[in-house]
Amino acid sequence: MTSGPILALVPPAASGIPPETPLLGLPLARRTVLSAARAGFSRVEVVRAPEALQAALAGTGAQLVDAATSAAVRLPWNVVVHIKDLKKLAARESPVGVPAATPVDLPRAERHLLRGLIKDEEGFMSKHFDRTISLAVTRRLAGTSITPNQMTLIAVGIGVAGAPFFLSTRPSVQVWGGILFLLHSIVDGCDGELARLKFQESRYGGVLDFWGDNVVHVAVFACMALGLWFRTGRLWTLWCGVSAVVFTGISAWYVYRRTMMGPKQGPLYTSVAMQAETKLSKVADAVSRRDFIYLILIMSAFGIADWFVVSSAVIIPIYFLVLLVVAWNDRRVARSHS
Repeated sequence: MTSGPILALVPPAASGIPPETPLLGLPLARRTVLSAARAGFSRVEVVRAPEALQAALAGTGAQLVDAATSAAVRLPWNVVVHIKDLKKLAARESPVGVPAATPVDLPRAERHLLRGLIKDEEGFMSKHFDRTISLAVTRRLAGTSITPNQMTLIAVGIGVAGAPFFLSTRPSVQVWGGILFLLHSIVDGCDGELARLKFQESRYGGVLDFWGDNVVHVAVFACMALGLWFRTGRLWTLWCGVSAVVFTGISAWYVYRRTMMGPKQGPLYTSVAMQAETKLSKVADAVSRRDFIYLILIMSAFGIADWFVVSSAVIIPIYFLVLLVVAWNDRRVARSHS
């Protein structure tokens, strides 16, 4: 017996490309089979699969059949779909996806898959600017051997390399720090995009990405505080750096302990709330997004990016207090459901 819907990949009425055609690093039909498992289908049947396709489906768990099960949801194998499409298909919503009948259709199918990688919870600038660039990079990397974890390390390297530029008070120097900080954020999006696109997500990769981001933030805040101290000679500027760095580390560790250490399906971290979202948790999630990097870039152009650490010295401790309140609310909700 099956516990979920069945997907049947059937031959299309007409197609000028074979089902094993590579698309963003994976054979077309293999991508659909792997996506179906993530979308909740309990079984995938591939009807009358040619020998070349059978080799492309090795290890996916797809069942090769001569005829589809009567209850199966049918989908021509040349319709390119992502997980969101297949969830709609499981609910009997159609049509979904982009048919790829000829090689001319493949660029449009690629764009459809890449748009499906954008997360709903992203910040405005991240969604509408960062992703435009990172998806273009991911499209070119998908067919290579570069791994998501390698992209994470590259992004961390770019971010850490940008931090020392904030030691200077000169706009022409600081702006390079702002550019590298923004470039870190953009490139850092590629690791998750590659992981989801090529089904290479891993707990290790999620943890590496999470802590890599926080290492960059600590380096940037520390250099900003030192730069502000060089500018003013005031001891309180160093205490601002201590506050920003320490509470960044404490907040990161607290989020990691609460949301990432236990067994979990799907992305390791999407929200500070684990039980039910509240207005406060939504504010905390919004603060943790990366749109603030654009403010730093603007401040860098005027040579005052180091002053950002002053506001961070106040906002990040408040953010930690908000995390404590959200955790308390999660426990209250969990008790009410027990």
